[in-house]
Amino acid sequence: MSTITVPPYLNMSEDVHGLHRAFRGFGCDEKRVIQILGHRTQPQRTAIADAYQRQYGESIFKRLKSELHGKLEKAMLLWMMTPAQRDASLVYDSTKGLGTRDVALIGIVCARTPSQIHEIKQAFHAMYHQTLERQIEADTSGDYRKLLLALVRGNRSETFAVDPNYALSDAHALYRAGVARLGTDEDTFIHILTTRSPAQLNLTLQYYRQTYGHDFEKAIKRETSGRFEDALLAVVQCTCYPARFFAQELNASMRGLGTNDQDLIRVITTRAEIDMYYIKQEFLAMYRKTLEQAISSDTSGDYRHFLLTLVGGA
Repeated sequence: MSTITVPPYLNMSEDVHGLHRAFRGFGCDEKRVIQILGHRTQPQRTAIADAYQRQYGESIFKRLKSELHGKLEKAMLLWMMTPAQRDASLVYDSTKGLGTRDVALIGIVCARTPSQIHEIKQAFHAMYHQTLERQIEADTSGDYRKLLLALVRGNRSETFAVDPNYALSDAHALYRAGVARLGTDEDTFIHILTTRSPAQLNLTLQYYRQTYGHDFEKAIKRETSGRFEDALLAVVQCTCYPARFFAQELNASMRGLGTNDQDLIRVITTRAEIDMYYIKQEFLAMYRKTLEQAISSDTSGDYRHFLLTLVGGA
């Protein structure tokens, strides 16, 4: 991957020295680390990491790993990566070892744009010396695998131009492939959902609802099951209302007894600089409490403080 040169910002030297001081002495000043890194943009964090390496001759990632612990360490290390590196790391973690964390795999592959997928593939190969396609192929099966691989191969356009006639034709094709027949033509579902631009697919799904009187999601739930169903729903939801999709993911990570910190960290670190404002609005509308309230009741200590910083509640 090509290296992006990030120009220094006004307080970069002060931030680098501040981090070094936070790491010195007995124990780490976690609050100071959060105060600095939690309030810097991704290009600024990249610049800090580069400057820290030059100034002190060590990787800031290595230093953070040795100074922080547990959930705060996991969240901070992901936060310091570029978006593509972060997603590549999350996909790798979701597929390594026995079993697959399908919620995380779906939450990345089915929620990213074609250009983002391209960058993730480059980062994945650079970090793990194998292709993203091979990793997914080894850990999935059936129509679920077929859908994920089609998304990863990146045959979707990102143009904003739409063809209404084409969209209506696709809406009819989706209906004929599902509700209108005995059995399901899964290949048609996969083909349309993984080759149309997000704008084109959005119009197709609008026409589907207008023509047949129900959302295509209803057809997915009726005609498919398991992880294939989950992945199809994720593609549709991230096309039509992504903020709602991620609000639901956040709620699921904190619902019931215990907290799924892996999913909580994944969603917050990957969406904080993209659409967190809208996710928070959706979360409040759907669950009648703020995201900050939910995080505060389910987490504690510096980990809670860091998450609240990233969502804008600290």
